[in-house]
Amino acid sequence: MPPTLVFDTDCVLCAGSVRFVLAHERDDRLHFMGAWSVEGLALAARYGFTAEDLNGTFLLVYDARALTRSDAALAVARHLRAPWRWFRLFRMVPKPLRDRLYSLVARYRYRLFGRREDCARVPPEQRHRFHGVRPADPPHP
Repeated sequence: MPPTLVFDTDCVLCAGSVRFVLAHERDDRLHFMGAWSVEGLALAARYGFTAEDLNGTFLLVYDARALTRSDAALAVARHLRAPWRWFRLFRMVPKPLRDRLYSLVARYRYRLFGRREDCARVPPEQRHRFHGVRPADPPHP
């Protein structure tokens, strides 16, 4: 299984983060999965995570490991081009502090950034990398 990011498809911040990754990635190894899809919930459960857990973090699964919160975000940065990949330097910040900040943003993400049902849309050329996420609507003629 390729490295897979399980994310909240209803969260404007989360969907925007996926678009950011697609725009700045240095490789196309990451795959993306909707957290509320059957596939996303099953993958999370395989690693001991519930839907409630996914409401507070995204999940990065790779090499039979599951990372959450700031560890997952920093691991995603490894797939980005410079200067964005330099965010990995935040590993020097103690994990409890990083995760406290991550959890604060996660708790208020809908209030700060908004929520739209299924706001994540898959670009057609990237469809093979997305699972449990609606494809983008075709352009109107």
